[in-house]
Amino acid sequence: MRKGNRKLSEIVTDPAEAAEEAGLRYVSDIYPGYTRKRHGESFQYFDTDGKLIRDESRLLRIGRLAIPPAYHDVWICRLPNGHIQATGRDDRGRKQYRYHERWRVIRDENKYDRILTFAAALPKIRRRVQADLKLPELKREKVLAAVVQLLERTFIRVGNEEYARQNKSFGLTTMKDHHVKVTGKKLRFRFRGKGGKEHEVDFMNRRVAQIVRKLQDLPGQDLFQYFDDDGKLCDVTSQDVNDYLREITGEDFTAKDFRTWAGTVLTAMALNAEEKFATKREAKSNLKNAIAAAAKLLRNTPTICRKCYVHPAIVESYLNGDLIEGLQTTLDEAEEIPDFSGDERAVLNFLNGQARKKDGIALQK
Repeated sequence: MRKGNRKLSEIVTDPAEAAEEAGLRYVSDIYPGYTRKRHGESFQYFDTDGKLIRDESRLLRIGRLAIPPAYHDVWICRLPNGHIQATGRDDRGRKQYRYHERWRVIRDENKYDRILTFAAALPKIRRRVQADLKLPELKREKVLAAVVQLLERTFIRVGNEEYARQNKSFGLTTMKDHHVKVTGKKLRFRFRGKGGKEHEVDFMNRRVAQIVRKLQDLPGQDLFQYFDDDGKLCDVTSQDVNDYLREITGEDFTAKDFRTWAGTVLTAMALNAEEKFATKREAKSNLKNAIAAAAKLLRNTPTICRKCYVHPAIVESYLNGDLIEGLQTTLDEAEEIPDFSGDERAVLNFLNGQARKKDGIALQK
């Protein structure tokens, strides 16, 4: 049975072991697989010997994968229990994957186990960030601390060089000097984000504002840069941010974990503020409103927010009628933790309780 928060190494298993645990074969598209060729308005599929596939069972499995017609260089796993069922390239040349349903389930379970471990590490991260913000000069740790502070407080994505280059969409690590205006202790970010949407985000923090103002005075257009030990000016990347989090915690956390934890807490507390529901219809309406509110802050669609940034136990427990009482109990009983809010303590304790129940049920089976 799970006791407290597990280390990430105890949660994220080797991919081949995870596949075996799910009753799947760990596969790769470097090995022979089925191919497809356009035939009129549809496709024909060929086996590893180049023979046309005619039997209905294999064609039905391939059809259920719903591989978009626009994909090219399509590879289809010959095994029904392969953890990857198909790969292909989209119209922009990006590799896309179709996974086995059981693989998606176990991957999501690991993802949400991971977020509990991340939440438990947040006080340590926050203490280190506050200490590093006070360092002299624009050294690596100081600039990365500013980025992490902004990641957590503004919910702006970390950024991706490829998106910035190809789509002209930006996150924190790819921002340019002109994307932010500093006025006293106020920072105002104006930028195009993922999906081409324009965003305006305000943040008030005197220390971070002072750092950003100094960063704007550095040579070049990139906003977040630091001086390495040799005095060379280096751009901050998303990998730098992830490495910084690993140095602090000893775990393989990433910038995205901040968004998942934020989405979970925001949704839970929005539901906690709702009146008790009398019908399932009311419950679903309240859930829809709570997720929409969290999605607005995260600058996501409600669908993506629910799918990617809200722990499923929050949704399930609310619809079952257990969430509100559970949160109230943990709000009353949770011990105070420095650098961790009361809402966060309540949500983390509630989710840990749900995880212990789940593990207990699994052990009884």
